[in-house]
Amino acid sequence: MTDRLPRALLHLEGVVVAAAAITLYFHFGYPWWLLVVLALAPDLSMLGYAAGPVVGRATYDAAHTYALPVALAAIGVLFDADVAVQVGLIWTTHIGVDRAIGYGLKYRTGFKDTHLQRV
Repeated sequence: MTDRLPRALLHLEGVVVAAAAITLYFHFGYPWWLLVVLALAPDLSMLGYAAGPVVGRATYDAAHTYALPVALAAIGVLFDADVAVQVGLIWTTHIGVDRAIGYGLKYRTGFKDTHLQRV
């Protein structure tokens, strides 16, 4: 039971982050259609795998860590730039949903080996 707790907490964290980002998105009155259109945009980072596994893992992991979208949204708030806030919240939502369903950052051993589980 306790061996599963860290993984369960990481999945729960993804649910909470995604729910918070979606809540903020709609609280600010941003359009639902933009959320739908851009929801899977971070997965375009998988195109990096066309250049090989090292580049692919780097591009995928860079696009699937919270650091960039949270920074983008924060900059958007500071400079009153709604587009940056919208994109940051959509991007954060994507990562949260990925974490909730078990997709994580990639290890060099293969695309299916993630920090959450083997998918």
